[in-house]
Amino acid sequence: MVEVSNLGLDGVCEIRVPRFEDARGFFSETWNADKLAQAGVVVDFVQDNHSLSRERGVLRGLHFQLPPFAQDKLVRVLRGSIFDVAVDIRKGSPSFGKWVGLTLSAKAWNQILVPKGFAHGFVTLEPDTEVVYKVSAPYSQPHDRSIRFDDPAIAIAWPVAAAEVILSDKDAVAPLLADVETGFVYP
Repeated sequence: MVEVSNLGLDGVCEIRVPRFEDARGFFSETWNADKLAQAGVVVDFVQDNHSLSRERGVLRGLHFQLPPFAQDKLVRVLRGSIFDVAVDIRKGSPSFGKWVGLTLSAKAWNQILVPKGFAHGFVTLEPDTEVVYKVSAPYSQPHDRSIRFDDPAIAIAWPVAAAEVILSDKDAVAPLLADVETGFVYP
């Protein structure tokens, strides 16, 4: 049975799917469009992405793409664990600039759905963490945007100290949310 739990921000939810184990290993349907549609999750994914982070403290984000290349994301961990964050970036939203976080791990076998209109990021909680995520639009460099992971107006409570995070060059110079045109308007 698929379990979908709202995480408190419009459309951001945790998804848990069954895992059937026996002496050989396990089997799991990590995405089944019909079953998830019955649970209220309707998304047409077009691309899968896979990342490996060698060190604890690798922070990727906060990322989003402008319309018309905005992306819904379904994120899960194959190995290791992450603290995953979604930030509401829809101008005029009652929860604009608010965030929600969830620990995802291979052991917990949980996923997070981050809809369009939210910036997304995660930090690895252990070495050699592999993350896979589905997106509803292809990558488009001209539409790709970032927001500072440590923006004080958002105030994300990352479980890794800011001085210990490992950032890409792009993420190290990302602007504050107040300085970004997000392209999203609520509702």
